[in-house]
Amino acid sequence: EVQLRESGGGSVQAGGSLRLSCAASGFTRDDYNIGWIRQAPGKEREGVACINGRDGSTYYPDSLKGRFSISRESARDTVYLSIDSLKPEDTAVYYCAADIWPRHCYQALALNEYHYWGQGTQVTVSS
Repeated sequence: EVQLRESGGGSVQAGGSLRLSCAASGFTRDDYNIGWIRQAPGKEREGVACINGRDGSTYYPDSLKGRFSISRESARDTVYLSIDSLKPEDTAVYYCAADIWPRHCYQALALNEYHYWGQGTQVTVSS
């Protein structure tokens, strides 16, 4: 059974940093792509970053470049999302999700189209 488990969320003050983790298990292959998607209260889900399983390349939407960094520790099947200079508008539930189709990760991120989802981790940023 495939599982994705996020951790690392919490309450922080604006300007701080967080590193979220996504622990994956149950995959029979390691070439799946991982995306981080967030959902703020009353808003639609927004793709934040993604990483390709085949070559480790990453993608960020233009509007979010600079403060977000996605990385992967293959030996531990864990993907991280580091967020710097947190802002109150970063407050949201952050989900990691896996895409098993052979395509660039940004395609799944843009379409919000994933095969597996984690349960999410809450990030709250106070001003």
